[in-house]
Amino acid sequence: MRQLQYTNRVYRTDPKTVSLLARTFPEPVFYSQLLAIVYRASAKAKRGQYGGAEWCQSSFDVLRSLESVGLCVEITGIKYLEQLKTPCVVIANHMSVLETFVLPVIVRPFRKMTFVVKQSLLDYPIFRHVMRSRDPIAVSRTNPRQDLKAVLEGGIDRLKRGISIIVFPQTTRTRSIDPTRFNTIGVKLAKRANAPIVPLALLTDAWGNGKYLNDFGKIDSSKNAYFAFGEPMWVQGRGTDEHQAIIDFISRKLQEWKDERGKG
Repeated sequence: MRQLQYTNRVYRTDPKTVSLLARTFPEPVFYSQLLAIVYRASAKAKRGQYGGAEWCQSSFDVLRSLESVGLCVEITGIKYLEQLKTPCVVIANHMSVLETFVLPVIVRPFRKMTFVVKQSLLDYPIFRHVMRSRDPIAVSRTNPRQDLKAVLEGGIDRLKRGISIIVFPQTTRTRSIDPTRFNTIGVKLAKRANAPIVPLALLTDAWGNGKYLNDFGKIDSSKNAYFAFGEPMWVQGRGTDEHQAIIDFISRKLQEWKDERGKG
């Protein structure tokens, strides 16, 4: 299975020369590569030949394609996934489609995983074959009660099978975290399944949302992409303190990264 190379358990994109074509036209260069990666993955998934190793390879290829147009990626806190002896619930903010493509090569080498996704992704042209092959938990985002039932039942089943769940409680992509819209569905799943929570902060606005096609926006290589995993926690009581601790962790990391950008 393809893995990233960490130094002292930190991954940072190696500085390298970016071609003139990629610097001048990052979107055409990157998206042409992305579509080829997705097409190949979809073809394998349709044949039933797309497993965890293949998913990692596709994710690795997307990361390398982003780096080839000048985007730098930093990943910290991977030791928390590495040291866990049990499947977990990863609870993260949601900023762009970048994390959906890149997280498999970060998480899957350490833990079997899947996502909680909106139902429409399972009907997305070409990509649906890949997504369905990964046994995700689908939610409607229109019926909160039914979505909670789907996440609890589907999440407990997968966790029992050793599959970790990645949840984006703030379902819409945004550059900040809004505590009033950061729901507790992941905490409730962790409590019900007696599974640890691993908080994940990410800053991935280098891959912007598109004006006409939401997933095909500007690639801004002047902005680094950041991923930071936090220390695992187990839910005590109603989970109120853990929910707040997740929000605090993500808010703190976002501010640190934005301050770092400001210094640059």
